[in-house]
Amino acid sequence: MGITGAAGLLAAWEAGLAVAPAGRAALLHRTARPDADAAVLPVLPVGEREADLFALRRALFGDRMQVRLECAACGSEMEFDLDAGDFARSLGGSGSADRPVDPSTDRSVDPSLIRVREDGWDVEFRLPGPADLTAAARAADPRAALLERCVVRALHDGAAVPARSLPASVQRRIAEAAEAADPGADVTLNVNCPECDAATRAELDIASYLWTELDAWARDLLLDVHLLATSYGWSEPEILALSPLRRRYYLELCVDV
Repeated sequence: MGITGAAGLLAAWEAGLAVAPAGRAALLHRTARPDADAAVLPVLPVGEREADLFALRRALFGDRMQVRLECAACGSEMEFDLDAGDFARSLGGSGSADRPVDPSTDRSVDPSLIRVREDGWDVEFRLPGPADLTAAARAADPRAALLERCVVRALHDGAAVPARSLPASVQRRIAEAAEAADPGADVTLNVNCPECDAATRAELDIASYLWTELDAWARDLLLDVHLLATSYGWSEPEILALSPLRRRYYLELCVDV
């Protein structure tokens, strides 16, 4: 993973101020994978993007992630730590490269596709990427729109069938197979309240979490730039070229003057 410097991160933050949350997640992913083809990132499995964002968070701010939740039962505030490194490692193997060969066919299954067969149904689909989720969310029927985007082939007793016509049982099988193949697409926490012992489930949205941290970091850094520029007359590029340790030392000298 290539992590850009302070100037690049500030540029990414500035660009993110003008876009919606989905755009910020895409921007953060490009920051995590600067050498990747920009056209490829939106169609990677969602879990792969999440793993990249956890790795980016670890590289920028360390392993420790502080999380606050409200107990769904008694309303108590819960605070606990998570390890970004553990998440990055656990999600890193969620891609499709290790999917086994389908033993019921005489050919290797396309590693980018998953096959579901049940009661005469034979369906091949690809894992949804961020672009698929964004497009489906805009549709009148998000579930149907996602099926249409991701189902590559659907046969019933050998006859082609539109993705929208898949029965509920087959749709459930598709959802189960997708979850098994890409578990990192939905990172859900299940936390027991220390006050009442009730369990609270909550989605961990790493893109929103990381953006909040990046926003706070950028605003603090710009304040540092302002103080050092005022005290020493240095330009922003000169100040950003300093290491964080040296910037902090110069700021302490400004306070002591």
